[in-house]
Amino acid sequence: MKKTFSVRLLGFAFLLLLGDGGIWMACAQTTEPILRIEVSTHNAGIWDIAIDPSNRLLVTGSEDKTVRVWDISSRGELLRIFRPPVGEAEEGHIFAVALSPDARIMACGGRTGSFSQGDACVYLFDRATGALTRRLGGLPGPVQHLVYTSDGRFLVAVTSMGGGMARMAGMRIYRLPDYVLVAEDRDYADFVKWAESDPTGSRVATSCFDGFVRLYDLSGLTAQDASSPRTISPVSKIRPPGGQRPYGLAFSPDGTHLAVGFLYNPKVNVLEAKGNSLEHAYSPDTTGLVEGQEIDLRTVAWSSDGRLLYGAGGYRVKAVRQVRKWADGGRGSYSDLPMQVDLPILRILSLRAGGIVYCSREGSFGALSDRGEVTTLGPKAIPVYAVNFENFLLSPDSSGIQFAYERFGKSPAIFSVAERRLTDSLSILWVSMKAALTFQRPIMEGLGVTDWKTSMTPKLNGKPLPLLRNESSESLAIKPDRSGFLLGTEWFLRLFDATGRQLWSVRTPGSAWGVNTNGQVAVAALSDGTIRWYRLSGGKELLALFPHSDRRRWVLWTPSGYYDASPGGEDFIGWHVNNGRDQAADFFPISRFRSTYYRPDIIDQVLKTLDETEAVRLANEARGAKPLATASVREQLPPVVSIVTPVDRAEVSSPTITLRYTARSQEPITGVKILVDGRPVAADGAGKSVKESGELSVPIPPRDCEVSVIAENRHAVSEPATVRLLWKGTATKEEFQIKPNLYVLAVGVSKYQDSELRLGLAAKDALDFGEVWKKQKGPLYSAVEARVLTDAQATKGNVLDGLEWLQRQTTSKDMAVLFLAGHGINDPNGVFYFLPVDAKLDSLKRTGLSQADITTTVAAIAGKVMVFIDACHSGNLMDKVKRRAPSDISAVINELASAENGAVVFSSATGRQYALENSEWGNGAFTKGLVEGILGKADYRGTGRITVNMLDLYISERVKELTKGEQTPSTVKPPNVPDFPLVVLVK
Repeated sequence: MKKTFSVRLLGFAFLLLLGDGGIWMACAQTTEPILRIEVSTHNAGIWDIAIDPSNRLLVTGSEDKTVRVWDISSRGELLRIFRPPVGEAEEGHIFAVALSPDARIMACGGRTGSFSQGDACVYLFDRATGALTRRLGGLPGPVQHLVYTSDGRFLVAVTSMGGGMARMAGMRIYRLPDYVLVAEDRDYADFVKWAESDPTGSRVATSCFDGFVRLYDLSGLTAQDASSPRTISPVSKIRPPGGQRPYGLAFSPDGTHLAVGFLYNPKVNVLEAKGNSLEHAYSPDTTGLVEGQEIDLRTVAWSSDGRLLYGAGGYRVKAVRQVRKWADGGRGSYSDLPMQVDLPILRILSLRAGGIVYCSREGSFGALSDRGEVTTLGPKAIPVYAVNFENFLLSPDSSGIQFAYERFGKSPAIFSVAERRLTDSLSILWVSMKAALTFQRPIMEGLGVTDWKTSMTPKLNGKPLPLLRNESSESLAIKPDRSGFLLGTEWFLRLFDATGRQLWSVRTPGSAWGVNTNGQVAVAALSDGTIRWYRLSGGKELLALFPHSDRRRWVLWTPSGYYDASPGGEDFIGWHVNNGRDQAADFFPISRFRSTYYRPDIIDQVLKTLDETEAVRLANEARGAKPLATASVREQLPPVVSIVTPVDRAEVSSPTITLRYTARSQEPITGVKILVDGRPVAADGAGKSVKESGELSVPIPPRDCEVSVIAENRHAVSEPATVRLLWKGTATKEEFQIKPNLYVLAVGVSKYQDSELRLGLAAKDALDFGEVWKKQKGPLYSAVEARVLTDAQATKGNVLDGLEWLQRQTTSKDMAVLFLAGHGINDPNGVFYFLPVDAKLDSLKRTGLSQADITTTVAAIAGKVMVFIDACHSGNLMDKVKRRAPSDISAVINELASAENGAVVFSSATGRQYALENSEWGNGAFTKGLVEGILGKADYRGTGRITVNMLDLYISERVKELTKGEQTPSTVKPPNVPDFPLVVLVK
């Protein structure tokens, strides 16, 4: 049992040294864009962390192939993402990160570079700008750990073995500031895991799975010839009595002792480190840790004053991970501190003010105080599907699944591909959907498959199945006709026939924690947070779903990148684009390619055809026109822009700043746009400059704010480059502040000219909406002007005039509000139209209010913009448009809320739901919740103010309550628009 757990949890890092070949040979860095998940935090295990001397910045390196910098003084605000060049499969996994003592350089490594060819590498990034400044190549195998010496003279890298074990593991020492290789030691016979500098920087210790801890004296290395690095030998070498695999190391603050943790062994040792010798000093009390049960304290750390010693790893009590803390530097009594993580803790570091920071195999990180208080700074954004074998359900037509967001089947949910509906178990709708859909449990009995749960020795009728060495099986599903079975493993999904002969295997982007099949498709729940559909014939991937752990947002896509998404969900995937092995890679959210890849109609066909190419053909045919040749992703890339000055968190005291930017683009840049808190400002030169660099004069408000730059070319607009500015100028007294004006355009149509489209309460909704805002003049707004267009007034011409009025009246200091209640429809190409009173379904372009009419107006408004869309009413509309695309406003919501358009959007429903109205409510459910919230019910905390987030929460809960879960409203806020007050209540 010990062997099973040890390989499974150590994962990819440990397996490389075993020389299996094949899967573990690094893939070459590709020039083709790679579709990847991006959820603003890690979606795989965090293997290493580093912290700056001020203890404000924390660097995290993950198996998801990114390195991230967080401001842990503000509860884990993400500051920057570093993207090294990567390949498919495991090439690019990050196992080691380090910050130079001055925090200017960030070093990272792992399965980086061509390690199968003896050219693994360390990447060096400028921490402030994100630029990849240097590549240290020629390493024999994957980088396992990095450390800068405390005096800032050297960077030390340790590696595991190269391909086929022909090249040995070792340690390399690079001199700063030129990073010349000055010394190395290749005399290691096994996996080198750790390197640690003493407080003076004159000594470095390493741990190796050959059982030894080595100590090196680094004096005299700076004068070495760069052309012939010196072979350095340890001045002391000791086999600590704790176990076979010494792992984490930590010097005491005074440098006199070295703590050692061990992998899969419940011991911790403390060595005396006097001068150039190591001797065993004492062993902290590890009572309660039982060998052979995934129990260890592999990573260790001293408190900043040396009084306390911490150890963490796989140790848990009743499934709860623990950090053990010893008094008197490990000589005294201990206490176990429970942690909020499921999988092992991989690294701990001490904080100057006391306590530690940690990272875990599940992708979370946080802080633990000396009092045992845990603060999760990087919460999990992905579902954890582990240990939910029997309740991972599939519908007969493959379009419905039941899964759970948490381990052991906690927080179950249902997703319907056909309805684009995500429903959790707290909803009454969940019960009705489960009753309506016939779900099938995975079959796990009947063919004689045994020993498959978290095992490297699964068997069929007592005979081991042919897996790779050290490959752990995780899940099982037998075909309904018993002619074969699916085995989900740590790296593959495999199909076997009833005799145990493998029919196919596909590499999965995470461990297959759950699997099911209906005989036509296989569906797998993976550790990267995705659920993926595969054709059972041949194993071709068909679809992937990522349901965010907020239980609201999701994205669904094909292997080629065609996608559908909930409001606020489309940017969870995007294209990683390598720029060569010596340059940082770029990441472009899928929304930058919306016009090409947003294709709900293709998604509709995939599970019917079980073939993406055929799905594309049928969807294009249904559009009624032959599609134009689609350019490749590389041919459509938007610009990449960055801000040179001011730097992030710069202190400012002037109402105008000078902003310098740079941009690069494969196509000429056609414009530059400046945003302050997500809204456009009239910066001197912005919009006219088409240069790749420039200097602009930008007006800013007398408060803390965010300034963003967006560049565009003929294909698309860039992601915004953003800096936060801290106002240090004279504070404006409240009585001298200029209050904004509020401009409201409310449109509601019930009595359509086409009698079959008529609704009951849409016009009244618009009247009530306009009226509630008129009451807001005073505390927050100096004036409120509202135009309300209902029924006969709501012609297309009048609505367009109203949009023009809204754009013309709103200045940069004001707020504009747009409300649309009535019917919405998508044309055969998926373009959304709001139907004015005179709309004709057979001439939408002429009589409907198009998505472009709405978005161009919103983008041009100078001030803050709020859009409320209640346009998913059913009525008799669907009977008249059976041949049209299903009504779905997700695309227009996501477009309006994109950074370049900057609107906060409230929608009455999500996906293909209908917005409900009831005469007993007096309004549609959405408007009723909206009006109640604005009038005060959204002020949960009694502060007298209602912000965007507060109104969102109230509407969400109120609409679910009124409709018994049948309607789910959504709110999408652009990433660079902060929460702000909408209403100040009059007492």
